[in-house]
Parts: sequence; C-alpha cells; structure tokens
Amino acid sequence: MSTRKLEIIGNSALITLNGIKKVPAKIDTGAESSSVWASDITMDAEKRLSFCLFAPGSEFYTGERIETNDYKAMLVRNSTGQEKVRYRVRLPVRIGKRRINAGFTLADRSKNNFPILIGRRLLKNRFLVDVSQLEVPYPPRTQDMELNDELADDPCAFHGKYFQET
Repeated sequence: MSTRKLEIIGNSALITLNGIKKVPAKIDTGAESSSVWASDITMDAEKRLSFCLFAPGSEFYTGERIETNDYKAMLVRNSTGQEKVRYRVRLPVRIGKRRINAGFTLADRSKNNFPILIGRRLLKNRFLVDVSQLEVPYPPRTQDMELNDELADDPCAFHGKYFQET
C-alpha cells in the first residue's frame, strides 16, 4: 500500500463526473466495479462507442454525446446472481479532493436511488469508507412504508400473500 494518506469518505458522496458537478453517488464496498447511468448507447460503423450520461428527465442529463474508441466489454454479476454484458469506459471523476480517470460500466440506473455507484476498484488505495458518514441522504423508501402498513392491517393475510410456500 502507498504511504499516501487515504481520504475518508462516507457511504454516499457528491462527486463531479465528466464536468457534471454535485452528482450523488453511492459508495459500495461490496461492488467490484463502478457504474454510471448512461443512455442512448450506440456503436457506429467506425466502431466508436457513443453514449449520453444519464437520460432525459434526469437533472444531470445534458444531452452531450460522449464518443470513444477506448472501451471494453465486461460481464457484470449483480447481488442476485444475474449476469449482464456491459461496456466499460474511462471517465474523469472528482471524489472529495481526488481527481481520478476511472473505469465505469454503462448501465440503466434510472430505477436506482443513486445514478452512480462507486466500487472497490476505484476506492482501493485511495479512500477509507466510514459508513457512519452520509454526504447524501438516502431517499425514504415508500415501498417499505406501504408494505408495513399492509402488514399492520392484517398480518396473516400479509404472510399468506408474500411468504406462502408454493
């Protein structure tokens, strides 16, 4: 390990990605690679990969197309074991005081709480994660509140609906 002092970050951060400032990112030490919400991913006849960061409707979407010949394919496995092939590109990112040219897989993260996920490859030998620190509050999970209301109304019916053996 390097003798450089590691910066301490929390389990979420506001980062700058490719010049777009104050983008919320989830810090995930359980994920190997980092991922960014990308849309309109295309390949032209000259084998250039082209994409937009984020998507229409996102407050971070600029519509700017990024084109690159520097990309790879990666097989990514999520926490439930599903595998997907994704492109991996390098993008400039600033986290805290560190500027890094880091690898990100391109994914549809429109349904995630955070449009960017920072994984172990980017964190290693650069940051220590203190999970008690929270730069970006997690949004309330309305689905959990609705489930608990349903559970309180009729616990037996709830159990039968969601946990009945088939």
